Amino acid sequence: MSDSLDPDVPDPLASSPTPRPLETLRVEIDSIDRKLVALLCERARVVVEVGRAKRDSGVPTYVPHREKEVLERVLGYNTGPLTNRTIEAIYRELMSGSFSLELAMRIGYLGPQGSFSHLAAVRHFGSSVELVDLHEIGHVFEEVAAGRCDYGLVPYENSIGGGITETLNAFQTNSVTIYAEALVEVNQTLLANCAPAEVVRVYSKPEAFGQCRRWLATHFPEATLIPEASTSASVKRAAGESGSAAIGSILAGEIYGVHTLYEKIQDTPNNITRFLVIGKQSAQPTGEDKTTIMFVTAHRPGALVDVLGVFRDATINLSHIDKRPSGRTNWEYTFFIDCDAHASDGPMRQAIVDARNHCVSLTVLGSYPRAQRIL
Repeated sequence: MSDSLDPDVPDPLASSPTPRPLETLRVEIDSIDRKLVALLCERARVVVEVGRAKRDSGVPTYVPHREKEVLERVLGYNTGPLTNRTIEAIYRELMSGSFSLELAMRIGYLGPQGSFSHLAAVRHFGSSVELVDLHEIGHVFEEVAAGRCDYGLVPYENSIGGGITETLNAFQTNSVTIYAEALVEVNQTLLANCAPAEVVRVYSKPEAFGQCRRWLATHFPEATLIPEASTSASVKRAAGESGSAAIGSILAGEIYGVHTLYEKIQDTPNNITRFLVIGKQSAQPTGEDKTTIMFVTAHRPGALVDVLGVFRDATINLSHIDKRPSGRTNWEYTFFIDCDAHASDGPMRQAIVDARNHCVSLTVLGSYPRAQRIL
């Protein structure tokens, strides 16, 4: 039976010949490594030239449509046995190093270190950029809007819990643009520096407890569940207490020195959080894009239906809809929709014009490449 995680990549163990002597293989790997590093350095020298050209022409360092092109091309080169996910991770880190060669970038995220937002920032931007813990989602928006961070990464919706209230609220009070999106798998992990039988209390944020309720009731029915402000704060606290465990990310365990007891303990598999990259620029169309729109409808019966009907009549699919109180008038709501099109597309451009006729206000928050893979 194949152990390959990627159906597009052949299984290296399916028809393995008798291996050559280990020392011979190690010598060959050393030789390949020398060639790889030489090629990486050659690539980096070109990147330095790219950085100078971008600065001269005013092009941003991070360009989502170019990132999409590079990743799709290199994944097309992959013939195995490495999985596409491995190749993408390597190239995202390589691009991270390229960013630092072109121009230092500051990326704000919802901390603290070890949070799933931190994990998403590392997976999307790599570890060579400056990642800044801004403690609250609202602070990420404020720092990007003020230009003190080049970009921010914020959670937008979770496949289990739905829309992220703090992010929806922050869009109403900050002038930023959605520049890209990332889909990140959230694997809840039980971490502790003691044996499972010794666990008497578990720390985590309430949302994590909710995602793992059945698993905890089955495996730790007597443990006391203690809420914390974040999963990473929970892991940090469990690090120094005997009999304590925490639900959080493996990254948090690595940062705070807490061992993994059980992985993927969430009750529902495929727990995905969609993150948005916010900035001040606009992304170019790629042919596979989304547009996020924020609007307040006119105060008349059927106004919301009329807005949604505009996109239906233009045959534009709406992949997400949410709402929040506008904060201006009681019982007035701000709606958020995601459209499977770029704002510069002809039908989409006209739909936006027509939708404005049914709204008190309408803001295009950004058009950006649709995420193709889960990080």
